[in-house]
Formats: sequence, structure tokens, C-alpha cells
Amino acid sequence: MKMNKVLVALCVAGVVAPQFANATNGMMMEGYGPIATGMGGASMAYDNGNAGMANNPATLGLMADGSRLDVALGGLHPDVVAKMTGMPDAASGGTAYYMPAVGWTSKKNGLSYGVGMFAQGGMGTEYKSTDWVGAGSGLSSRSEVAVGNLIVPIAYDVSSDLTVAATLDFVWSSMDLKMAMAASQMSSMYGAGLISASGGAAATLPTFLGGANNAGYFNFSDNSSFTGAAKSNGFAGKLGMTYKLNKQLTLGATYHAKTAVGDMTSNSGQMMMVDNAGAMGAAGTTYTLNGKITIVNFQFPETYGLGAAYQATDDLMVAADWKRVGWKSAMKNFRMQFSSTDMGGLNMDMTMPQNWKDQDVIQLGAAYKLSSALTVRAGVNLASNPVPNDTVNPLFPATVANHVTMGAGYAIDAASSVNGSFTYAPKVTVTAPAASGGYTIDHGQMNWQLMYSRSL
Repeated sequence: MKMNKVLVALCVAGVVAPQFANATNGMMMEGYGPIATGMGGASMAYDNGNAGMANNPATLGLMADGSRLDVALGGLHPDVVAKMTGMPDAASGGTAYYMPAVGWTSKKNGLSYGVGMFAQGGMGTEYKSTDWVGAGSGLSSRSEVAVGNLIVPIAYDVSSDLTVAATLDFVWSSMDLKMAMAASQMSSMYGAGLISASGGAAATLPTFLGGANNAGYFNFSDNSSFTGAAKSNGFAGKLGMTYKLNKQLTLGATYHAKTAVGDMTSNSGQMMMVDNAGAMGAAGTTYTLNGKITIVNFQFPETYGLGAAYQATDDLMVAADWKRVGWKSAMKNFRMQFSSTDMGGLNMDMTMPQNWKDQDVIQLGAAYKLSSALTVRAGVNLASNPVPNDTVNPLFPATVANHVTMGAGYAIDAASSVNGSFTYAPKVTVTAPAASGGYTIDHGQMNWQLMYSRSL
């Protein structure tokens, strides 16, 4: 296939690449590509296809000379239920999200290079207007966060044993949000200095926060499965290496830099304020302000990891990885700004503390050749929940911890193959303390990936 055709395929994938929600190591996927995902996400030290550019780019140096095209589709199927004492359970309607991916690589004379497009991570939920999550607003509540990247990798075989690699990643992010906030919550945040405001409407803001009902409703959402209302882009990069200790054992290591994307912005944002105290007219009157929403410094974290792959027999390979995800730095706060010229003008800055914890992930897997054409895989992905109970939010329940995975690959002929994987994440239950709402969130998942590969 000529290079221009590959680029066309990548552009098409970019057009249809959707948002997706509730990725499973915090906001990240449990693995990239069905070969790795079938083995618990372990991917640091063996050839796992073109998805290696999203895992450890040095594994691209383990491929045979020639070119390879991978086209994949994945599905995430979260099951999220938010519970509040005395209220009907609120089940998220966001139960199916689909993610295309495509990658092309070529290797010659020890040099590997290529281009690929992958969804990196995200999270989200969708609740009905009658659910308690809306804080009595009577309006629907939803969130969708998506981060994707276009990756350009290069890998070089320094020797027959050592490969080093790097990537340049063009990163884009988008977000939809429909969020109601209770008067008590906003009043507490205002008193703690987490909400500040200026402009003609700012003087009345404290009086709007009185009463027992909802005080504000933030809305920036295009209701599309393919885009988010607030958008931004930027860059990131990766480093990687693999080293063959002997014919059986290969070691791998990688470092993924923290993203450097701009603030996500939407010029079609809305803030609805309820005048609970009757400061401007009849008590309970709702005022709608139109303006610009900015999500400040929303980044994906740096990640580093080590791994090993051991070819125990001609038919059996086992792999083990460890990676550290730096959520503590990336998800310290969720900061949102709103500016409007309505009602005399309002510029509001709101910070919601998140205080996520860094996450250690253990990925273990095995692959066994049942025949020259058929390989079966299985693995586990073991991780902690990075979200503290006192900051977990029904709109952002990135709480899934452990996963059990399986998969298979079949060689159709000498040039073509298909690979698939299935992941089951058992339900995790977290309960916020009474001071943070006292609600409980149940979150489990079933995910899959399917890929067609062809040597060119």
C-alpha cells in the first residue's frame, strides 16, 4: 500500500474517532491493541503489533523487516450506578462507547518508523433529568472526556540485542459537561475560596447560594458521539527500549511524558443560576447566562514502566509489566472558568479538588500457540483505584481497579491475521463520606477489541 493511502486511512479514523468513557486504569485504557489487552495489557518487551507505538515504541524494532498495517475497533461497556439513601438508584445511560484505531509501520536495516492514531483515554457518564445526580435541577447530567493522539514513532536497533525508540505525539482532547451543583456545595466552595467572581453579576452571587435547592447548572455539550463542545490540542512524547538478555528473555522499559495541551474552551457554554434568596426578583427564579467555558490545564499524566517477556517454549510466552501512572500531579484539581456579558457581566473561577493518587499497575499475561495459525491469550491487570472517596463524583467515576482478560489471534494466511480480546472488570463500590455527599457508586465493565493486520 502506498503511503498516501495509509494517510487517507488515518485521516478517516481521525474524523470518526469518538469520545469514550470510563477507561479502566484511572482514565487510561487497560491496554492498547488486542494482542496486549488479551495478555492483561502486558506489552513492554515483545512485538504486539503497531499498538506498540502507544505501549512501548521500542517493541516496533522486534518486528520483521517489511511493512505492516493494523486496523482496529474497540468497545467499552461500563456499568455505573450511583446510589443515594432515600433516592431511587441512578443508572448511567452511557453503556457503549466505540473506538477505531489504525497504524502503519515499516522496518528496514534496523530502522522502524510509522504513524498511527489511537484513543488514549477518557471517562464519562449520562444520567436522566429525573435522577438525583441532577441535584433537583430537572435537567439531565452527563460528562464525556476524550483524549486521542496521532503518533509518529521511530525505533533503531543499536545492536542485535538493543533497540531504542522515541515518538512525537500530537494530542487532542475534548469534553462535554452538564453538571448541577447544590446550593450547599457551592456555598461551601465560595466560603473556602474555591469559587471567586468579578463583574456586575458577581455581587449577587453569594445570595444565589442560599437555600436548600440547586444553585447552578453548567452546560457545555454538543450531544455528539464524535466531538466534545470544549476542545484543545497539544503534544506529548515517549521514550522506549528493549534488550534481549538471551534467546528466551527480553526486557523492556518506557517513559510517556505528561501531555502539554492548551486549555479546553467552548464559546457556547451556559450557566444557569437559581435565585434561591430572591435577591433579584421572585425567589426560585432561574437566570441563564451564555458565555465561554474554559477547562484550565487538563492534562494526561506521565507514565513509566518496566517489563519482561519470556519465551518458555516454542509455543508458550509469558509476560509481566509494571507501570506507574502519575495521577497525583495531573489530577490535583478540576478548574473551570466561566465568562459572560449577560446580567451585567460575570467572570467566575471554580476549583474542584480531586487529589487523585498515583497508581501502580501490574500486568501479567501468557500466549500459547495451539497451532501454526491459532494463538490463545489470557492475563490479569491489577491496579488500585486512584480516586479518593472524598472527591469521587458520580459524573467522573474512574474507579475500576482489577481486570481479567483473554484473547486470540488467527493467521488467515502468510500476510493477514485477525486478533481479538475481551476484558472483564469486576464491580468496584466506593462510598463518599457524609461531608462529601454520602453517595455510593458501583462501577464494573466489559470491554473488547478487534484488529485486522496485513503485511505489505
